[in-house]
Amino acid sequence: MASKPSDMVVTDDVDTARGPAPMPVKIVVAGGFGVGKTTFVGSISEIEPLTTEAALTKVSQDIDDTSKVSTKTTTTVAMDFGRITLGSDLILYLFGTPGQDRFWFMWDDLVRGAIGAVVLIDTRRLEECFPAVDYFEEHQIPFIVGMNCFDGSTTHSPDDVREALAVSGDTPVIMLDARDRESTRTALLELVQHALVRATA
Repeated sequence: MASKPSDMVVTDDVDTARGPAPMPVKIVVAGGFGVGKTTFVGSISEIEPLTTEAALTKVSQDIDDTSKVSTKTTTTVAMDFGRITLGSDLILYLFGTPGQDRFWFMWDDLVRGAIGAVVLIDTRRLEECFPAVDYFEEHQIPFIVGMNCFDGSTTHSPDDVREALAVSGDTPVIMLDARDRESTRTALLELVQHALVRATA
């Protein structure tokens, strides 16, 4: 005997099998000129990262200090973009900001909707990270400080950097290698956890 329409149970097999869609989360990767933002995004992105790199020219030589990053021949003039899926429930969309202060007028648009930021610093040029730290503190956006270890070494300890930047005690200050996928992944997880704690505090 055929079942009546009212006796039939209709299920969406596709949705049931896949479960809930992953949550999209926006994260900003910020910092001064030449601290490794493009490298950070590129090392972790599961898609070909979008970059807006332009060659450094003679015109910018008096503006952009490349003495500590002599091998750098390009600079980000708009943003970097990448994506990484963490587990089955979280997709991070990464937006790297331009480092030079003449491009900071774009930061407000890039940061809008982000849950937090990774502020990369080069401990050889610690003074160049102050504006980025000040920006996120002023806008009350959760952030962590990532000490990018150039040449596999650092000139200051995390405690020294925390004291120099005068960041709050609950702001994570970690060491990382922007070239290493696992290192950048750890930093992103640290930021997500920090942002979650801040949101529920």
